Amino acid sequence: MTAGATAAGAPARVDVRGGAASRRTILRCLPALLWASVAAAQARPAPPAGAESLRDSARARLSQRDGTIAVAGLDSAVEVRRDRWGVPHIYARTAHDLFFAQGLVAAQDRLWQMDMWRRIGEGRLAEVLGPSMVERDRFARLLRYRGDLDAEFASYAPDARPIVRAFVDGVNAWIAAARDRPPIEYTLLGFRPEPFAEDVPINRMAALAMTGNALDEIAMARLVRRLGPARAAALRPLEPWRALDPARGLDLGGIDFDVLGAAAEAYGPVRYAREGSNNWVVSGAKTASGKPLLASDPHRALGVPSLRYLTHLVGPGWNVIGAGEPAQPGVAAGHNERVGFGFTIVGMDQQDVYVETVRACDTGRCYLNHGEWKPVRAVTDTIPVRGEAPRVVRLEFTEHGPIVGEDTTRHRAFAIRFVGSEPGTAGYLASLSVDRATDWASFQRAGARWKLPTENLIYADVDGHIGWVAAGLMPVRSWTGVLPVPGDGRFEWRGFLRFEELPQALDPAAGFIATANNNILPAGYTRPLAYDWAPPFRAERLAAVLRAGSRLTVSDFQRLQHDEFSIPAARTVPLLLAAAARRDLLGRPELQRLSRWNLVMSRDAVAPAIWESWQRAMIHRLSRIRLGPAADSLAPGEGELGVVEAIRLFTAPDAALGANPAATRDSIALLALDDATRELTAARGADREAWTWGSLHQAPFRHPLHGAFDLPAAPRGGDANTVNATAGPGWLQTSGASFREVLDFADWDNSVATSVPGQSGQPESDDYGRLLPMWREGEYFPLVFSRERVVRETIHLLMLTPAPAGGR
Repeated sequence: MTAGATAAGAPARVDVRGGAASRRTILRCLPALLWASVAAAQARPAPPAGAESLRDSARARLSQRDGTIAVAGLDSAVEVRRDRWGVPHIYARTAHDLFFAQGLVAAQDRLWQMDMWRRIGEGRLAEVLGPSMVERDRFARLLRYRGDLDAEFASYAPDARPIVRAFVDGVNAWIAAARDRPPIEYTLLGFRPEPFAEDVPINRMAALAMTGNALDEIAMARLVRRLGPARAAALRPLEPWRALDPARGLDLGGIDFDVLGAAAEAYGPVRYAREGSNNWVVSGAKTASGKPLLASDPHRALGVPSLRYLTHLVGPGWNVIGAGEPAQPGVAAGHNERVGFGFTIVGMDQQDVYVETVRACDTGRCYLNHGEWKPVRAVTDTIPVRGEAPRVVRLEFTEHGPIVGEDTTRHRAFAIRFVGSEPGTAGYLASLSVDRATDWASFQRAGARWKLPTENLIYADVDGHIGWVAAGLMPVRSWTGVLPVPGDGRFEWRGFLRFEELPQALDPAAGFIATANNNILPAGYTRPLAYDWAPPFRAERLAAVLRAGSRLTVSDFQRLQHDEFSIPAARTVPLLLAAAARRDLLGRPELQRLSRWNLVMSRDAVAPAIWESWQRAMIHRLSRIRLGPAADSLAPGEGELGVVEAIRLFTAPDAALGANPAATRDSIALLALDDATRELTAARGADREAWTWGSLHQAPFRHPLHGAFDLPAAPRGGDANTVNATAGPGWLQTSGASFREVLDFADWDNSVATSVPGQSGQPESDDYGRLLPMWREGEYFPLVFSRERVVRETIHLLMLTPAPAGGR
């Protein structure tokens, strides 16, 4: 490849050693980007006085977006038009060139992010970050797909393998061009990019955080051990209801998060993953145009750069636009010429923790299964370690999966069975088939290929049909799957549900379909896909608005995606005010604010902050009363009621609150208000005018390595249970809709999108933070599709041409 280049500026260094606590901090801040602890959060430098020289160096490495680049490996010229919002529209004459160009263009914008994604999947972080990452790498190598590659690629699409190869070749073409002036992060960390292999897009770590059932099983085991099955089930009720079923003879002692080792950190905060995504679609009967409208806002962790990357692919058999993950080919959410699609997590239970009985044997180590001692399968691997000699590690497997932890006192090992060991379970890669669906039948065939992560795939087409499929590879069990089980042979998967057995619908009489990570099991559906769902409030709000809606427009959907009406507040604030009235306390300034509140979690209002702080305190006090002395045996937060159960108990108090439940409820409500007042005063001072929700509730955009490349934090409205879902620990929003789409089937050029913070991951690019101000204000950009509109909106035109024979 040939391209003009400016010499890189002086290298800058940053301390990336950190300690265990800081590594956990970064892991939990950036789970969906799938970056490991690339730097210790506490040690990350603030912008120094010489930060401008660092920014100058970053600018010198920016990718070429105009002119011509000669590329070895292309069949013919490829046209790349970047529009005013940074979206590349790629026009190619062959499918090979189309995906080669997609890989190259994605690498131009996101190479360092893609490289860290690759290293996490391959277990090669210690090679650049040092010995603190060895156990993390070991876990990634345990999780690696080791099956038949032909079956693997064929599962996604008949032509998936040549598509992936072309994509990877394009990535490598840009790596070769940028190797001597890579993005600034490589200099900060002191290494250079290396070529990708074709198995990079099929790594299994990418979807791990969206299938966190193993962590949930450990959490439930802790509760059952301390509280017993009945009280644990009351605290964490299964939905649909079913009694907890601890395995007969299994000692739950010693089963804690540390038995998962590095696996526990690798999952990230899976609880937040259930508090976010929305999608819905309405038929033409409810729209102004007479054609369907579709909205999707899949939520993941917010970060710099964004997890999502938008692209438009035009070539033989392809004309699809939307967002995917930068290290994978295709588009995961978007539309082609006939069909549009979006997704939210279903949350099927795709993992189990097996407690294996182990002992030494002639082959090294054996485990007990079906009354026989079977040899543990072992693989010896070598992990390169920066600054040290390589570490030789032993990877062990039972028939249930990789062994991730040990309990030597009880002669037990812990294995995780995960559908990721099955062919076709790389996250989102089945979108290569979804992208080319032309009608409901072909969409269903494509949906049958979608195995991981489990998704509510919503659908509409230009003929006016709307549909939904709960897609994913769902194990068949004879037990609930919510607790660890012994690996003795009594608890084995009995295959997987057939696609035809999964919930789905076409053209429902209501004229709309909406999902929000809620319980989507249809009435009478008896196959247990999961027992743990997001609270129903977002889904209830969507259904209420869409059911009443008529002559709906794209603008209506934009407003609904940013809707911040709080159903939990609507159910609890009147009871708090009534409790205050009974004790003649309505004159308190906090209650005066709440009495005038419209129940919208606006960032500029004070009442949302009062209510949010009050709700947390109310749930904490309710939980303490509900658990009694047992609360002292639990870790902080472990014994907290879920918001659904807490609101049920608050609105309909029962004997769990004592002999006079209503009076106890009133006392809890007012004591929680005192708690909230103290918390807000400590956080923002005594002046109530300073207690605006957005002053507390903010989305930070911090570069993982250096403060010189931070972007401004955004004040946020909403919370975990509004349609504009803005969840996170404490006051922060750390996950949410980094990407949104609203698709107009009457006019594709009328479709719109949002993304944050920008299309480029390269600091100092004008596309690095271009979209953040729009996202902060709830504004959208056009998702232009027609050639005419694309040309009109083009601000960068790059031609990729075949390199002359013998050229680079």
